[in-house]
Amino acid sequence: MREPTETRRAFRVHGRVQGVGFRWWTRRRASELGLRGVVRNLPDGTVEVLAAGPRDALNRLHALLHDGPPVAEVARVDETEPPADDLPATFEIR
Repeated sequence: MREPTETRRAFRVHGRVQGVGFRWWTRRRASELGLRGVVRNLPDGTVEVLAAGPRDALNRLHALLHDGPPVAEVARVDETEPPADDLPATFEIR
């Protein structure tokens, strides 16, 4: 049986997503899905999520990001070009 290939995706989450536990929530969800990558706050008030793993898990994370943790207010989630540089072996908050 063939190993599933890794896919990379990048998301920018807009709304009230900083100061509400969004990065910790994202790390937990991504780790549960077996993904690796990075989540970080950006100066413009958005949250950037860079993730790698099986396509189905990435699709599930994308869907989850639209809701976020209970106190977040997600306005929209944009998919952006994933970076070419290496991502960590686990899912990290930066």
